[in-house]
Amino acid sequence: MEEDFKVKYVDVEKIKKDFPILNVKPHGKKLIYLDNAATTQKPIEVIKAMDKYYEELNANVYRSPHYLSALSTQAYEEARERVKKFINAKREESIIFTRNTTESINFIAYTWGMKYINEGDEIILTIAEHHSNMLPWQMVAEAKKARLKYVHLDENFRLSMKDFKEKMSDKVKLVAVQHMSNVLGIINPVEEITHIAHKYGAKVLIDGAQSVPHMPIDVQRIGCDFFAFSGHKMLGPMGIGVLYIKEDLLSDVPPFLRGGEMIDEVFEDRATFAPPPLKFEAGTPNVKGACVLVSAIDYIEKIGLSNIHNHEGELLEYGLQKMKELDFVKLYGPNDAKERGGLISFNVEGVHPHDVATILDEEGIAVRSGHHCCLPLMRYLGVPATVRASFYLYNDFDDIDALVEGLKKVRKWFK
Repeated sequence: MEEDFKVKYVDVEKIKKDFPILNVKPHGKKLIYLDNAATTQKPIEVIKAMDKYYEELNANVYRSPHYLSALSTQAYEEARERVKKFINAKREESIIFTRNTTESINFIAYTWGMKYINEGDEIILTIAEHHSNMLPWQMVAEAKKARLKYVHLDENFRLSMKDFKEKMSDKVKLVAVQHMSNVLGIINPVEEITHIAHKYGAKVLIDGAQSVPHMPIDVQRIGCDFFAFSGHKMLGPMGIGVLYIKEDLLSDVPPFLRGGEMIDEVFEDRATFAPPPLKFEAGTPNVKGACVLVSAIDYIEKIGLSNIHNHEGELLEYGLQKMKELDFVKLYGPNDAKERGGLISFNVEGVHPHDVATILDEEGIAVRSGHHCCLPLMRYLGVPATVRASFYLYNDFDDIDALVEGLKKVRKWFK
């Protein structure tokens, strides 16, 4: 690590001790985990919270008057309230628990989208969207004979706001956009996008899977209509996600799934539904996941999202500087670290990304290789795939130094 770079915002050495999995030694080497955009590792507090739920609280929520059910129901609703505060939603009824970001987006596509998008309407996406925020809208467009329009990037890999403004019109019914790209790291100006879209009467859905773990989120300030994110990308367990629905749309969105718990009255030929959020959560929910998500939020807020964001910014600046010194590496995304989140996508000249990742794995370095569920973006960039190194609060400059040395070994193998 160069002297100009020092850890300022978080105590990484202390944080690393909270993550037991970092003691794993792949191939006998120290684990350097740089696949955080795919999923994050879990601190001991979160791991213990999983056990605690089944040891002390396990029961089905709402359905029984007994002691355990009351405790479980209380914990589940407290989790909803905690998430509400975490993203600064106005009402807890706006917080719907799902399995993940993908389900949250499909939820809105199959409910609001299928109800309100009609023939001739337009849906605006960006060319950098994850498949999870693209395929559901392809389905809606095909079913309703609507039109998809894609906003492209500028010469610096940022979303072209000029292109976005030119594509907006009264025909646009929905703008579905990622907050932060899982490939390029670009952070889109979602507040400005929402303001412009609302001028045309369009609704806005934001894929927050990559932003929520790394920066403070205020859905009221953003003003969006729908916001989706996953627990497993922010230290929480897999299988729990969140969908935010703006309070004035709760009555407009029909149920996604139908069955137990989401009803008011059921007759042989019809049914009426419970008020939000219950009408959106059919069947037994992932109570444990919601409760454990609270532990993850507590851990993140103890460190501070602003501190996490600033720390990742330092890692990114350092990483970009070191990797630009490697003349055999091509980087993708804005050159300015201030315009992106904490991840770097790259390719090694003459080496397939999967081979790069495999050799790095032999050194104990975990990265992601492939199209990252962004095939249209890969075609736009003119590459079949990239390697991605993504950072989080337990990474440090030494991890980046190890990555750089690993890439030098890759070069020796294929030179």
